[in-house]
Amino acid sequence: MLYHLDFQVEYADETSQAELFAIWAEEADAALKAKEAGVVVDLWKCVGVRRVIAIVNVPTPDVLDQILLDLPIMQKNGQHVQIQVTPLRRYEDFAADIKARLDKKEK
Repeated sequence: MLYHLDFQVEYADETSQAELFAIWAEEADAALKAKEAGVVVDLWKCVGVRRVIAIVNVPTPDVLDQILLDLPIMQKNGQHVQIQVTPLRRYEDFAADIKARLDKKEK
């Protein structure tokens, strides 16, 4: 299953920018390894804000939840990270479904 993940990353006042960057560097290594492994389809850092968007491909919601809990940024700064998760459907599958429904109604 494909999922669109939208990460909003904040940090506490007592956390320095250098500490956040150290956590984020560890997270970047993990994300790029996951991309090489095919779990992450692609990911982007939004310019000027602490926001990352990823498309991931995992077999079940349970696996996604487990992966998210194990991310370095979640383990070290999780109380300051919001993730919006949207399940995705391939457009080709949607289009085929619509055409099949139309064909069924026309008969």
